[in-house]
Amino acid sequence: MVSFDHREPGTSEDAWTRAGILDRPRDLDLADVGACVLLAAHPDDETLGAGGLLHRLAARGVPVTLLVATDGEGSHPGSETTPRQLRATRRRELLDALDVLSQDVRVLLLGLPDGGLREHRDTLLAAVTSAVDLAGSDGVPPLLCAPWRGDGHRDHRIAGEVAAEVAGARAVRLLEYPLWLWHWGDPAGDDVPWDALRGLRLTDEEALAKEKAVAAHASQTRALSERPEDAPVVGHEMVRHATRRVEVLVESGPGAAAAPSLDRGFFDRFYEGRTDPWGFETRWYEERKRAVLLASLPRPRFRAVLEIGCSTGVLTAELARRADSTVGVDIADAPLDAARRRLGPGPRLLRLDTPAQWPDGTFDLVVLSEVLYYYGREDLDRTLDLAVGSLAADGVLVACHWRHPVPEYPLGGDEVQARVTSRPELSVVAHHEEEDFLLDVLVPGPARSVARETGLA
Repeated sequence: MVSFDHREPGTSEDAWTRAGILDRPRDLDLADVGACVLLAAHPDDETLGAGGLLHRLAARGVPVTLLVATDGEGSHPGSETTPRQLRATRRRELLDALDVLSQDVRVLLLGLPDGGLREHRDTLLAAVTSAVDLAGSDGVPPLLCAPWRGDGHRDHRIAGEVAAEVAGARAVRLLEYPLWLWHWGDPAGDDVPWDALRGLRLTDEEALAKEKAVAAHASQTRALSERPEDAPVVGHEMVRHATRRVEVLVESGPGAAAAPSLDRGFFDRFYEGRTDPWGFETRWYEERKRAVLLASLPRPRFRAVLEIGCSTGVLTAELARRADSTVGVDIADAPLDAARRRLGPGPRLLRLDTPAQWPDGTFDLVVLSEVLYYYGREDLDRTLDLAVGSLAADGVLVACHWRHPVPEYPLGGDEVQARVTSRPELSVVAHHEEEDFLLDVLVPGPARSVARETGLA
């Protein structure tokens, strides 16, 4: 997860200009857009990141639906201005900004808690799905535009992930707008998705309208008082980023949501010259997470265990102690060689390119730990089909994934866990949630109580 402080000066707009932000991005193609659903995590996101896009589409008569997930009441923690006052102020500023950009936008204020989108992901997903379905009611899919998933802000990430999930499910085009990237990003760094950037070159009229709309969000661009807690959230350089003459977005399309699976070459390069790149053997985080996973298993022993993405076999060794037979699968040779040295002749270790290749057999425990976000959406669904199909009638499936965004991965941890738990043939027996990872234990058919199965209830 990117860490930044909005009070710092951040990367200057001059630095981005020298790096070519005004001319390097390919032109954004809006020729076939018949409707647009624009998602904002907070009031002002839509203006700062996509105000020019909103203005242009609305001016063309393209119907635009704006969903604002929260009221932004948490923008000034510690301020004497209360969250209730901020909520009312920010809603009013949003409407003032839209009066400048377009008065024809359909606005839906969801009123979810500022800073709490992760906890209200299902509500947000339902709202975005409904808006996309309604906007595409004439049979032409709308354009979906949302905060960029890599922006470094928790609410922006969740909003972007939800939009990506809807885009993939409904096969709509997805654009993502960065906001805080321009503040914390290094123009020469690896975090900037230069190849995916698209530029909307604003006319004089569009640039002026956006500048006025940004100014309408005065509670964010100006100090509420002289107290330090009331300093502007959107500082001088952030205003410069927002009002540049080229509005820069990320073209993800059904896109990043449907990015291809990482191939064998990615993992061969990742493991090259490194014996424990994930820190399985050295990090307390990894040791503790394994303990949580193992403690969540509903039975002390299993007949046959399948672990997809077994890597160097650290978790595999723990699973094998509780199984009559164990199969570990990985895509790369280097971690499997390490796993063989660790495990000896007991577990069967296979190099397979899942889901195109899949081990034979039926298993009463299938473990999918830190692996599903490496797949593209189509391969993810196929992998889940095969995993569920490999389960015995009394089987158990465990999924556990890191939640923080990793730019190289096609999908995010929250999204893949949601795909697992939404499988209609599975029921959740146990759910464990932390800021860093999610863990779910599922079984075919109705959930089975451990206490009942062991005669305690």
